[in-house]
Amino acid sequence: MITDLLVASIALAIPVLVAASGELVGERAGVLTMSVEGMMLTGAFAAVVGATASGSALTGVACGALAGVLVGALQAALSVWLRADQIVTGLAVNALALAGTTFGARLLLERGTPVPGFARVEVPFLADLPVLGPALFRQTGLGYALIALVVVLAVLTTRRTGWGLAIDAVGEDAASADRSGIPVLRVRFAAVVVVGLLAGLAGTQLALSEVHTFTDNMTAGVGYLAVVAVIAGSWRPVGVAVAAVVFGLAQALQFTLPALGVDVPFALLVALPYVLALLAVAGLVTHSRPPAGLTTSFVRQGRLA
Repeated sequence: MITDLLVASIALAIPVLVAASGELVGERAGVLTMSVEGMMLTGAFAAVVGATASGSALTGVACGALAGVLVGALQAALSVWLRADQIVTGLAVNALALAGTTFGARLLLERGTPVPGFARVEVPFLADLPVLGPALFRQTGLGYALIALVVVLAVLTTRRTGWGLAIDAVGEDAASADRSGIPVLRVRFAAVVVVGLLAGLAGTQLALSEVHTFTDNMTAGVGYLAVVAVIAGSWRPVGVAVAAVVFGLAQALQFTLPALGVDVPFALLVALPYVLALLAVAGLVTHSRPPAGLTTSFVRQGRLA
C-alpha cells in the first residue's frame, strides 16, 4: 500500500514541482503569475496535438514547451509591459486557455486516437530498492529530464549567479535595480516566459507521461496548486519541492484509498489538495517573507515597482 501510494504521489508531484519551479522564478522577480493553470492546460493540449500529428512524443514535448512560452509571453506583455493587474489578467488567460483548448480538442483530436507518449524507465538496482525505489526510479524519460531541469534551474538562479542576483534585485527593489543598470522590464519579461516554459512542460508531462491523452480541463487546478506550493515552500526551492510532494500525495489519495476499499467520500478526496492549499496559505503566509516587490500591479508602486 505504501509503495503504491508513493509511486502515485511522486508521479502526480512532478507536474506541480515543475510548474512551481517556474513560478518561483517569476515571483522572485516580483511577478505573480496566476495564469500557470492556463499555461499548463495549453501545454498539455499542444503536446497531444503535436505528438498525434507527428507520431513523435519528442515533437509533442517541443509543441508543449512552445505553447507554454507563447502563453507566458502573452502574460508578460499584459502584466509587465502594459502593467495590468496580474490576478485579473491571469484569470482571464486561464479562462481563454480553457475555452481555446476545449474548442481545439473538438476540432483537432478524435476520441480513441493513440497518443505517442513516454514509457516508464527503470534505473537498474535503484528501482529495486524497497518502498522508495519504485517511486523515485521508475519514472518516464521525460520525468527524469524535467527533474534534472528543475535542479539546473535552481542552481542557475541562486544568488551566486548573475541571473539569480538580477532576479532577486528586481524583485526586492526595482527602482534601485534600475539605477544600477539592470534592465528591469526585460528581466521580468524573461522571468514570466520561464514560468510559461516550465508550466508548458508540466502540462506536457501530465499529458504524455501520465494520462496519454487530452481531456477538457485536464489540469483541474494543478496550476493553482503550483502557485500555492511556492508560498507554502517559503519561496525556497527545497521548500517548494516538499510542498509539491505533499500536494502530490493528497492527489494520490483520490485513487489509492478507493482501490484499497477505504470508505471515504470521493468529493472529500477531490477537495483534499485544495483544503491543504488553503491551510498552507493561512498558516505560512504570515510566517514567510515574499519578495518585497511582489505585487499584483506595478502601477501601484510607480513606473518600475
